Amino acid sequence: MKLLRIRIACVALASSLLLLPGAASAQQNGLAMRPPMGWNSWNHFHRKIDDATIRAQAEAMVSSGMRDAGYTYINIDDTWQGTRDAQGIIHPNSRFPDMKALADFVHSKGLKLGIYSSPGTLTCAKFEGSYGHELQDAQTYAAWGIDYLKYDLCGLRDQIKAAPTPEAGNKIMVDAYIKMRDALRSTGRPIVYSLCQYGNDAVWRWGTTVGGNLWRTTGDINDHYSRMAEIGFSQAGLSRFAGPGHWNDPDMLEVGNGGMTADEYRTHMALWAILTAPLLAGNDLTTMTPETIAILTNRDVIAVDQDAAGKQGDRVSAEGPIEIWAKPLEDGSKAVGVFNRAPSPLTTQVDFSKLGFGHAVKAKDLWQAKDLGTIREPYTVTVPGHGVFFLRVSK
Repeated sequence: MKLLRIRIACVALASSLLLLPGAASAQQNGLAMRPPMGWNSWNHFHRKIDDATIRAQAEAMVSSGMRDAGYTYINIDDTWQGTRDAQGIIHPNSRFPDMKALADFVHSKGLKLGIYSSPGTLTCAKFEGSYGHELQDAQTYAAWGIDYLKYDLCGLRDQIKAAPTPEAGNKIMVDAYIKMRDALRSTGRPIVYSLCQYGNDAVWRWGTTVGGNLWRTTGDINDHYSRMAEIGFSQAGLSRFAGPGHWNDPDMLEVGNGGMTADEYRTHMALWAILTAPLLAGNDLTTMTPETIAILTNRDVIAVDQDAAGKQGDRVSAEGPIEIWAKPLEDGSKAVGVFNRAPSPLTTQVDFSKLGFGHAVKAKDLWQAKDLGTIREPYTVTVPGHGVFFLRVSK
């Protein structure tokens, strides 16, 4: 999906949302109290999806151990849509002959099913959008047994651009998100609401107000270290906007798609865990190597992401290509990532006193699953090129 450039003033948008009637009471739906974990079809399959593909991914999520590691959602992205009937009800296209049967199958595996739409007349891929049919579509999703909706703004682009003023464009976008929020809640079915708004106009400041459980903070990711790092490290300073039921979303995971090294994928996974980001795998789960499975199902790393405190981590320091990020955890410990953004290995020192600890800490290397015992500062470590030294430290 394409990054949008929407001409709406961030301050005006945030201010107007705070004045909406019932805004505070509309903020929470009780869902996604921890960052959603699952899989999405877009990164790997793009338009090439069908019923059989989705069933195969669900089966692989179970057989690979991902479900037992916490992954729950099987999310169908764009291109599932067919046409509307005379009553305006949306039907899937011929590649998805029975969406309810598919949902029943996914549920039988102990998983949940997600789906995709847009507030425009068309989706990003030019399939049928939800404009003017929000309540009908929400009711249809609920009847099928859908558990998660990704709502992608790009289909509304032309209407927003055509608005006579930025304020009018603002109202179009706000009304669209609120309309689907209300439609989903009217069904009585718990459906996680994912806003795909590409970070435009500081969505993290107002996404909760329009009912979002998570919101995209940037444009699309791809399977290259440079883009993944650009997105991940740009999340500094956003930690105060995330928490249980409302998460910053730096986009789906690329782990296992083949465009990065194992060290780069470990950086990807560790950084997303520190960011308390949704963990939505974007690879083909049926062809994973043991190494990919090990990265995606590392219980210690997942525990950092899913920590009950729900606090997003942030950057502690940046000196040249070395960045140190830390995330506070419920038990008083911290997850600490020492990231090397250079392509070659670098040796650096970690000062634990800067992380709020004394000069000695108890530490565990999360990727090596190795208890390091008590380590003292300055602690010297060599970090692989584009890699990470990922620790859990406590007093």
